[in-house]
Amino acid sequence: MDRTRLIYGLGAIGLGVLGFVVGDFALQWQPVPKGVVGREALAYVSAALLLAGGLATVWSRTAAWGALALGVMYGVWVVALHMPNALANRPNDLAAWNAVAEALALSLGGLAGWGIANRPDWGERAGRLFGLCPVIFGLAHFGYAKFTASMIPGWLPAPLFFAYLTGACHMAGGLALIAGVVPRLAATLLAAMYATFALILHLPRVIAAPDERIEWTMLFIAVSLTGAAWIVRSTVKAP
Repeated sequence: MDRTRLIYGLGAIGLGVLGFVVGDFALQWQPVPKGVVGREALAYVSAALLLAGGLATVWSRTAAWGALALGVMYGVWVVALHMPNALANRPNDLAAWNAVAEALALSLGGLAGWGIANRPDWGERAGRLFGLCPVIFGLAHFGYAKFTASMIPGWLPAPLFFAYLTGACHMAGGLALIAGVVPRLAATLLAAMYATFALILHLPRVIAAPDERIEWTMLFIAVSLTGAAWIVRSTVKAP
């Protein structure tokens, strides 16, 4: 297995399996309109592509091409689903742009994963562009601080403080990647933060409510973002 892309692939596998189980798309991360002809069949096709791409990504011989396939698929989410909504329907809605950024981060992670093995210069550019996404995540944390605080585990004190702290960490990491200032450290810390979200926030919520599809989806998205950030880390040469 290729460890650089392993976490990224596992997140996609989780989303694919979940798609098969529920026979639907990935909720607000894949907002296909209800009235689309053949929607259920398309949902199964989407699940199959996620599963196949994820499996290819965790197998070392096909890891780069699996990452590319996932990057292209997530890119379709950006162009076909999220951007039209953000531009036409809610151009001033930070939540809509946060959704664009999440899908874009997943796409750029996959493209960077392909670039590592085939075009390191492209991989580095994708990694730098990835920095835009956590900047938007940070803005969303500040803009929706009370909602973010409501997601903080109850055993942590001062949830609003952690909402602002994680927002600041997102923005600092993203700006560091964009500017090329300690980018490897920035990507490493972003990956660690996303992994922490998966372990102390989303996994306990899944355990507490295993029948809730939204909790599983958020867990697999968090895992996928962790993997994407870890791939970006590998596009940056150590000093």
